[in-house]
Amino acid sequence: MAETTPLVRLAAILIMGIVTGAMSSVMVPIFVVLLAVTVVAALLLWRRGLWQSVVIGAAVFLFGATLAARQRDVLASEGLTIRQWQQQSAEPDAGTRLGRTRLFFLHQRARLLERYREQGLEGQAYALVAAMTLGDRSALDRGLRATYNVSGASHVLALSGLHMGIIYALLSLFTVGRRWRLLSQVVTVLTIWAFVFLVGMPTSAVRAALMLTLYALLSLGYRDRLSLNALAFTAIVVLVVSPYTLFDVGFQMSYLAVLSILIWMPVVEGWVRADVLQRHRWLRWLWGLLTLSVAAQLGVAPLIAYYFGRFSTWFLLTNLVAIPGVMLILYLSLATLLWAPVAVVLTAVANGLNGALALITRLPAASIDNLHPTVLQVAMVYLLILTAYWLCAWFSPSASR
Repeated sequence: MAETTPLVRLAAILIMGIVTGAMSSVMVPIFVVLLAVTVVAALLLWRRGLWQSVVIGAAVFLFGATLAARQRDVLASEGLTIRQWQQQSAEPDAGTRLGRTRLFFLHQRARLLERYREQGLEGQAYALVAAMTLGDRSALDRGLRATYNVSGASHVLALSGLHMGIIYALLSLFTVGRRWRLLSQVVTVLTIWAFVFLVGMPTSAVRAALMLTLYALLSLGYRDRLSLNALAFTAIVVLVVSPYTLFDVGFQMSYLAVLSILIWMPVVEGWVRADVLQRHRWLRWLWGLLTLSVAAQLGVAPLIAYYFGRFSTWFLLTNLVAIPGVMLILYLSLATLLWAPVAVVLTAVANGLNGALALITRLPAASIDNLHPTVLQVAMVYLLILTAYWLCAWFSPSASR
């Protein structure tokens, strides 16, 4: 796999460099000098492939350390912690062009939220639709947040790859044919990024938009569009722009979920015979949803236990209910903005989803709480998951060895 995923290795080395730069007290000029030396060495070793690769890895490591050390010094000079910086960076800066653009789109979001209210959405139905479609969680009360957290459905409240993928699929319905493929993909990507600005540019939405942009570009050449390299590329872009994003919980969970899906899905897809899945479309849909849910959970469960002290035991049942509900709510929300009477159906679906998840929270042992694993214990759990993956990949008929 290492030969076919060079960007994954570069992303891993960059992450190690960022952690080193953020946690160490080494001054930025020292990292800069070392980086310059390694770049020169890499150029001089152009005839020695192996040694040049090693030096390039060292350069990427030092580049990440330099970026992180620079941001570390900036935060120290302003007296900010990482948490305070994350909160501050979430607020648009009216003094910059990007900030003014974000403020413009946030104003448009406020108008759409008001439109929802005018169409008759209210209470918990409005809170769910506002969070799920426009990224506004201000109306979510403590009880509704607890329902989604305990049931394991909190991920549907955060605009992420699930939501962006549904939107991309909806936009793709308007593709005008192969002759206009380039134009349709450009329009689709621009619409996706406009939506990202509209919802306030959360990390999960930015990551998903980067992935979909790369997916759209690669689709023009009919290449492999969803891959570990594509995921690593988006991570590199995000971390180069803002290295301390690495310490954001949403960033970590978002990338680990997609990473887990990409490595586990090829392994488990061969566990059920392809001819059986082709004959029964409902079974193919159900199997795909179950395997996707398990794969994502394997990626994020240790982190959820570490950060939130909880494991939702009924996550499979939750996803069987929540994912179709998300699709319906996204489609009905758009229809509601275009035709007011649809709001009645949207309200019923939103309330139905809230009620179904509330029932799941009342099932026996719905959530295992008060989990407080250490960093070492989390690392050991991920090592066990990796070991299980290697064993399953070895025996799976569909996995490439």
